This record gives sequence, C-alpha cells and structure tokens, in this order.
Amino acid sequence: MQTLLLMGDEAIAQGGLDAGISGIYAYPGTPSTEIMEYVQMSKMAKEGNVFSNWSANEKTAMEAALGMSYAGKRSIVCMKHVGLNVAADPFINSAVTGVNGGMVVAVADDPSMHSSQNEQDSRFYGKFALLPVLEPSSQQEAYEMTYKGFELSEKYQVPVLLRLTTRLAHSRSGVERLERREQNKIRLPEDPRQFVLLPAIARKRYKVLLSHQKGFESESEQSPYNAYFPGQDKSTGFIVCGLAYNYLMENFVNRELKNPLLKICQYPLPRKLVEQIASECEQLLVIEDGYPIVEEMLKGFLEKGIKVKGRLDGTLPRDGEMTPDHVANALGFTVNKGKDVPSVVTGRPPSMCKGCSHIDMYNSLNEALEPYGEGRVFSDIGCYTLGALEPFNAINSCVDMGASVTMAKGAADAGLCPSVAVIGDSTFTHSGITGLLDCVNDGSPVTIIISDNSTTAMTGGQTSSGTGRIDEICRGVGADPSHVKVINPLKKYHDQNTEIIKQELEHKGVSVIIAQRECIQTATRKKKEKKK
Repeated sequence: MQTLLLMGDEAIAQGGLDAGISGIYAYPGTPSTEIMEYVQMSKMAKEGNVFSNWSANEKTAMEAALGMSYAGKRSIVCMKHVGLNVAADPFINSAVTGVNGGMVVAVADDPSMHSSQNEQDSRFYGKFALLPVLEPSSQQEAYEMTYKGFELSEKYQVPVLLRLTTRLAHSRSGVERLERREQNKIRLPEDPRQFVLLPAIARKRYKVLLSHQKGFESESEQSPYNAYFPGQDKSTGFIVCGLAYNYLMENFVNRELKNPLLKICQYPLPRKLVEQIASECEQLLVIEDGYPIVEEMLKGFLEKGIKVKGRLDGTLPRDGEMTPDHVANALGFTVNKGKDVPSVVTGRPPSMCKGCSHIDMYNSLNEALEPYGEGRVFSDIGCYTLGALEPFNAINSCVDMGASVTMAKGAADAGLCPSVAVIGDSTFTHSGITGLLDCVNDGSPVTIIISDNSTTAMTGGQTSSGTGRIDEICRGVGADPSHVKVINPLKKYHDQNTEIIKQELEHKGVSVIIAQRECIQTATRKKKEKKK
C-alpha cells in the first residue's frame, strides 16, 4: 500500500478517510486543528462527499458526530483537551447511549501548555466514561488506531477515545496505508429507544456499558499495541504509555534495553500484563506524557509491596511535557547539555500583528476607561488575549471560552460598574451567546465588546460561525438595538470609536459594541490569492 509522510494529526485524518468516515466535526484548537484541515483539503474526501465543516463549538461537534453515527455512518470528532471539557456532557452520555455507526473521538492534549490554559490528561475522561482509550506512540499507530478504532467502536457499539499529545500531533513520520474501506450505508438503530436517555432506559443502557468492561479489558490484553518485552535486569521494570515509549528508548544505544518493558497504548489497563511485570521486578518506573494516571492506578491495585516510581514521587517531573532528558535523569544517566542560548536569540513574548484590528480596539477602550481606573475588563481566548501584555495592559482575566461575558456579568452583579467583556467573534458564537442571554434576561449593566475579525484567527484563520451577522445574533438574543453599536477599529476613527465606548460604559443596561474589521492575515492571504 501507499506510504505517506504525515504529521500525527494528518495520520488520524487519513486513517479516518481510509476507514470510510462520512463526516468529521471539530472546532479549531491547537494541537488538533490539522486533523480537520487535512480532510478539508483532501481530494479523496471531496470525491467521497465527506462532510467537513467547522462546528460552532466542541459540544455541537460531538452531538453532530453522534447524530451521524445514529444514521449508521462512521464519524470522527476532533478537539484539543480543553475542548473535551466543553463536549463532556454529550461525551459522557454517548457512552450510555452507545453508537450505531462507528465513532472515534480524537483529542489532542498539550503537555507543557504550549498553547493552552492547562495540561489536563484526556485519559481521565475515557476512564470516567468507562470507554476504551487508544494512545498512539507513533504516527503509524495514530493511523492504525483510527482505522481500527472504528472496528472496535462498532464491535461494542460505543465511542472510542483516541488520545495524542502535541509532540506526536505536530511531528512527521512515514505512514503505510491500509486498504481503503467504503462508507457505511444509512442504517437506523435496531433498538429505537437506544438514544432516549429517560431514566428507565438509561439504567438499562448503563448496565450494557458495564457488561462491556470485561470485553474492553480483554481487548487491551490482546491488543498489538500493548506489548510486554522481557529483560534480564529485573532490578527495575519500565511501564511506558504512548509516546513516552520513545522517550525511554532514545536513551539506549540501538534502542536496546536489558530491563523488562511493558508498552501500554490501549486502555483499560491490561491487568494481566501489569501483574506479570510487577511479579518479575523489584521496582517499577512509570513513564507517561501527562498526568500520573497509570502510576496512581498501579499503587491502588497491585498490592504486592512493590515500589512504583514516576511523576507522583518526583522521580520524573510532575508537570510539563515529557522528554528523553527527563527519563535519562530518572535512570541516573549523564545528560549532555548544550551551550546556553545567546541572548540575541532568546525568546520574546508574542505580540499582535501589525495592522491588527484588536490594537485599535484596545487603544480606544483604554482611553474610554481612564476615568474609572484599572481592573474592569474581562477577556476571553483568542489573539486579543495578548491585550494583557505591554503596551496595552488592557485585560484582567482569561479563564475559558466564553467566560469574559459571564465573569463581567458576575462582577456587575457584585456592583463593579462599568464592567467590560472583550470577546472575539468565533469565541462569541462558541460560548458567548448564552452569557449575553443571561445579561439580557437580568438587565445587567455590562458592556460587551465583540472584536470581530471575521475568522478564527488564533488557530490559523478557519471559518467563524457568525461572520457577517454578529449584530443580528445579538439583537436576536434580545439586546436593545439602540445599544448594539458597530464600529470600525481603525486609527482614523479612534476619537469616534472612543466616544461611542464612553457613552455605552455609562449605560445602566446591556451594551454590545462590535468592533468589526477583517483579520489582517486573512485579508492579506485573500489579496495574494486574487493575484494568482
């Protein structure tokens, strides 16, 4: 079969296409964005009429993928780790409803928080939902696990969680393709009440999920991705998870290890294999890129008095991305450090692009707020979050998608007036609309600035769900049309924009100011494309 050079994200996308998906649903978020983008650019996907539009948020993506599964088709839903928080409600309940057509939930975690608010580990969600979890150690496994994950999903009629991390998502390797499979035909569920979670039905469905647990564990025991390698040196046994396998092996010449090794890439934990290595070794070192999930579980069920080392006891760092050097230190090996980076090439803080509309918006907002003092601006997740840095120092919070509006509301309810929310157009349609509805219902004295650059700029310029109709959405939610203002954030309109913001700050109800100008990057790209 054909061999392709693919990133981990791309390998997942190609694995889904070759497995016969009929649709992919996602909201952009690093490091998962390229899964959807690969499908959108795929000739194979276009020929197969594979649905591949961005969703408003991860929850809607998860639910749409479940709906496609209901119709008997195979679907994949993709997100970053914090996106799974947004999709948690349908994700957890989909384990109870089960699926009809195969469904894979691909989640890219971000250890070290390269572009995220936290470094949570999505394996917890898989364990919480009692679902099988696949964790590839290579791009080839990422491809195969996606491809075969649909088979596992349809065998047990449950979603399958596929978890990868930043380093695997964005690095490349050769991937050998498997035989392409045709898409499923439409086929409705045999049980017409399978997806109706009334308590009486949900209790029965939950028993079905519990009855699958032994089967899931058996699948893990027999999985080709879980492997035990015996060794002569029994002083320490290694249990490595997913990509961490490579971090261990890179410390040994020709990747030759003399100690027993258990490689785990499919969950639930293969208990028999774990007990085997535990019975043969004096102690265990658990290496996992993320939370110490396996390490913690081993300490709970081994009950053999064996010492288990890893991130919990400090043998490996408790936070951050795992590296070969971390493993080398844990093994007592000498780590060769290079020369210090010269100051001339040291990192610098990120900054907004020259000509960015957010710059002019913040300049007007800062001037309008001068009489009131600092600490009144609640921001959100996007390029405009850089307003926290010099020279703006304009925002005071950034917690999660949509929190700007609701935190500003809470502060206003507490008596902090004026109270300002700054949110982007894509984030507004993702999670800000419901916050605006709360403000409207309660008549909260909040000024909401939607910095509308007509794209999802922070992740590369993907389609934004509300482009061209943000003002209509706000009025439709119930905002007073006389206090829904559209401004053009350009330097030449600075005085005019500042005056509008000042007036709305004085309003004792809900105000929405839409600072509307296309992202400078997407506008530049469009001009270049027109010249071709």
